[in-house]
Amino acid sequence: MGMDKKDILILQLLQEDSTLSVKEISEKIGLTFTPTYERIKNLEKQGVVEKYVAILNREKLGINIVVYCNVRLKEQSHKTLQEFEDYISKYDEIQEITSLSGEYDYMLKILANDINSYNEFTVNIISNSPHIGQYHSSIVLHETKKTTKFKLD
Repeated sequence: MGMDKKDILILQLLQEDSTLSVKEISEKIGLTFTPTYERIKNLEKQGVVEKYVAILNREKLGINIVVYCNVRLKEQSHKTLQEFEDYISKYDEIQEITSLSGEYDYMLKILANDINSYNEFTVNIISNSPHIGQYHSSIVLHETKKTTKFKLD
């Protein structure tokens, strides 16, 4: 990638607050506006910075339940995996879909307003997937650490 210390500083600052202006970033890293702007644009062009988002407080929005649902499929053919991913990807309640090695094939991170809405989601969506052989839900009781930042050296 060819990143130097200034690029890493830029990335650290953007991870902390992506609303910082180029001027603010340039002042913090000790470069003028134009080279800072060019570095940011280059990091975006290379795909290191994928997008800028606002991180919302889910509880203030009434989303009180986080569940990690481990899924074992009936079979692991390429067609079945793709059909399952296509089916499950369309639901906004599912925040993450991760393919796994080991006992389960996938881990789904599912958000719900309350336990009743999660139950309704599992009954109507998860259990109706033709490819799921078994699933196991773990409800999050407390989030000790939650971050979107990567350690950069």
